[in-house]
Amino acid sequence: MPLWVSALVATLIVQTVSSFSSLAIPLLGPPLMGRAGLPLESIGLVSAMTSAGICWCLACGGPMLAHHGPVRTLQIGLAGMALGLLVLSQPLGLLGLFGALAIGFGAGPNTPAGSQILIRTAPARHRALIFSIKQAGVPLGGALAGLVLAPLVVAQGLTTALWAVIAVTLCTILAVQPFRRRLDGEEGASRPGWARSLLSPTMVLRSVSTLRAHASLPLLTALGASFSVVQACLMAFTATYAVTRHGASLAEAGRIVALMQGCSMLGRILMGWVADRTGHALRHLAWQAVASALAVALLVLASGHAPWALYGCAALVGFVAIGWNGVHMAELARIAPLHLVSDVTSAASLFGFVGSICGPLVFTLLVSWSGSYTLAFLLVAAQLAGFGLVSLISLRSSRQKQTADEAL
Repeated sequence: MPLWVSALVATLIVQTVSSFSSLAIPLLGPPLMGRAGLPLESIGLVSAMTSAGICWCLACGGPMLAHHGPVRTLQIGLAGMALGLLVLSQPLGLLGLFGALAIGFGAGPNTPAGSQILIRTAPARHRALIFSIKQAGVPLGGALAGLVLAPLVVAQGLTTALWAVIAVTLCTILAVQPFRRRLDGEEGASRPGWARSLLSPTMVLRSVSTLRAHASLPLLTALGASFSVVQACLMAFTATYAVTRHGASLAEAGRIVALMQGCSMLGRILMGWVADRTGHALRHLAWQAVASALAVALLVLASGHAPWALYGCAALVGFVAIGWNGVHMAELARIAPLHLVSDVTSAASLFGFVGSICGPLVFTLLVSWSGSYTLAFLLVAAQLAGFGLVSLISLRSSRQKQTADEAL
């Protein structure tokens, strides 16, 4: 098996299972919040804590990655997710938020570790496509969660469903072990203080400073953060929105989420292929941001006219608004210095997951204040459209300046 195929298989397996495990939480939001005695919209707090855990790992987990190597770090992350799911499987009320934090920390290594593996192995002419296939594991895992978990909850109960997710997560640790020797290569550099760095504020500043390594990184990071706000709100609230505003059952909401995630998987792969063909990923992402905002607006304004409309709008949103991440990761890895790939992708993703924290929190407050999911969805769509237009204007100005400089 070619090395890049081994790399893609290993990272895709971990990405899919990690997504399956983490996206099970918002999908099971109504019964989880009901058992905890919390309002249904409190699932936004769980999503925010999950994103906070991811931010923690991205900001401070660099020494851990350097010490253990990328595959071992992915295995450590899966173990952390299993621990977090175990906490959430207990009726602990607000204390269960610590389980969400552990799930987020466990999901955090997927971006830097996966990028470090793929940038070293992927053929340059197919880089965006390969990154996009790996990132397609996110919606693939979400689609599997939507199809499997809701019927399992109905048949066996919430606790059994959560234990099933834990078992899948633990089995994946064993499944990727055969890839470790080939992809990790030599043992990582010895970092005996890697555990202490997880609580070091200095690591956060050092991580963010890597975004000065290329002139395009700040704009690319901001656009990714804006996309992350929209994606986090869609992941956290689509199931609850379908149940509370359209009268869908939990099983039907699961099917809607599964359709959205399945279309996202196709969208990521197609967008990666298109970005490789056009050769300008940043402009591609800016136009995709505008199209994504229009798709989200259509979801809340047109989905209530007929049952098929909700499914159709969810499919469109999945294809466009959640199909961006592979192109984004590939472009970050392309323009970053090779020795800083994991650091740059960690730092950019850190800002993205800050958006994933703030987005659901603001969304929850807006729904509590206005009682309107429509208003909340339209506002998060508007900020994405704004960032997309600003990016297009900035790119046009840069191109005009470059043309003028060449003329002189």
